[in-house]
Amino acid sequence: MKIFLLLTCLISPALTFGQASHSLDAARKLSTTRKDTTIESDTSKENKEPRYFYLSVNGNIFVNTKGGAAKRFSPSVEFGRTYGIFDIGLATGRLNSLANRDTSRYIEIRPTINVFSKGRFAESICLGAGYVFSAKQGLMSEICNGINFNVSTTFAIAMLQGYMFFDGTNSSRSTQYIGINLTYNFLKPHSVNKQRKKAAIVSDN
Repeated sequence: MKIFLLLTCLISPALTFGQASHSLDAARKLSTTRKDTTIESDTSKENKEPRYFYLSVNGNIFVNTKGGAAKRFSPSVEFGRTYGIFDIGLATGRLNSLANRDTSRYIEIRPTINVFSKGRFAESICLGAGYVFSAKQGLMSEICNGINFNVSTTFAIAMLQGYMFFDGTNSSRSTQYIGINLTYNFLKPHSVNKQRKKAAIVSDN
């Protein structure tokens, strides 16, 4: 009888300790599961693509055109919207800066996609299609690629090089250019899109 009571006294604390340890492990697992679920939910939310409007100012120089700076310089302005790595914009500008040359004005749709990004840098490809007003070679198409640097979430700068093709009823021609692009992103302070843009810039640093 004494032996039975002694064994009972020894086993009872061990069982109690084991139950307490099991309950503690279960609580830890539940806590870890809830934490992982919260992190996964937040991560999925942050990975959604940012969407915002932008305004770009371009200055291109044609490199295979005879003439002075006024004939080579081609300024333009583009307004569009970003959908993650894809941009779609409407551009208007001039094919040269000569005075009284109405045939140099054009309008163009420019889709652009970022094919590679690393931190603040990205490489882009654009395909454009437009129309040159009052020109014999009125149909215009463009292909270009650029190296972009995000100065901040709001401002970006890019170096471009590309080709333009002009087609008319009786003639066609092509020309090559290099240029610089300055972009302003319309992002509201403390907005979710600005947070996502910032996360995209610093994620690979």
